[in-house]
Amino acid sequence: MKIQLLNTGFFKLDGGAMFGVVPKQIWNKLNPADENNLCTWALRCLLVEDGNKLILIDAGIGNKQKENFLRHYHLRDTISIDQAVANAGYNPDEVTDVVLTHFHFDHCGGALTYGTDETKIVPTFKNATYWTNDAHWLWATEPNPREKASFLSENILPLQEAGQLSFIPFGESPFEHIEFLWAYGHTEGMMIPHIQYKDKTLVFVSDLIPSVAHLPVHYVMGYDTKPLITMEEKENFLTQAVQENYVLIFQHDPIYECCTLTQTDKGVRSREVFNFSEVA
Repeated sequence: MKIQLLNTGFFKLDGGAMFGVVPKQIWNKLNPADENNLCTWALRCLLVEDGNKLILIDAGIGNKQKENFLRHYHLRDTISIDQAVANAGYNPDEVTDVVLTHFHFDHCGGALTYGTDETKIVPTFKNATYWTNDAHWLWATEPNPREKASFLSENILPLQEAGQLSFIPFGESPFEHIEFLWAYGHTEGMMIPHIQYKDKTLVFVSDLIPSVAHLPVHYVMGYDTKPLITMEEKENFLTQAVQENYVLIFQHDPIYECCTLTQTDKGVRSREVFNFSEVA
């Protein structure tokens, strides 16, 4: 097995929205905001070569949205996900599977792109099966008012129209060395990949724990639809992560890619932070 972390750039989100009820005088020390109260966040994806499968986990924001949408997020140093795959040493046509942890635009936007005539939106990876689950598909295609701005139909429906969409049943996985934790606090049916790599369990924590600053259980995003459930899910996950010595891979932390954990008097905290290259 070979695993690579793909860095597709950075974007900005409101600091208060990212830290919920945590006061700014606290979170601003962890991720300082600019004059507009915006903090910088990373856009990382994961590429897993396992036997005859080349599995991409999440696809970044992409580049097909209009400027009047993207300007709110102040993208910088971005590259397209197909270019990131190419930079990792693969032809994008070799990607066999794309796992989308959930359909918020910053996780799935790159999964689709404009075709050669620039009028039709098509899957970026033409030979890949795209994976979600029934619960999240229903949630994303019939969005609630709170999440409607994050679920863009052009990021979702063309996958089904192209015939490349498949659904993972609860508790199952189509992959030999990847299992999924289902989470419901951030959004319904978000899938958290647990990858068995050598003697370690690597967890791509997606938006359950966006950054190392979000390790405290009550540091919950204002974007979460069910924050009390997020807190319960985080506490259960972190307890198990300490016990089983998981390596956490952060999708959005602007500085730190990975960490291990330890139990402290204040709860579970990072034991060591490091770059993914130290794992792989």
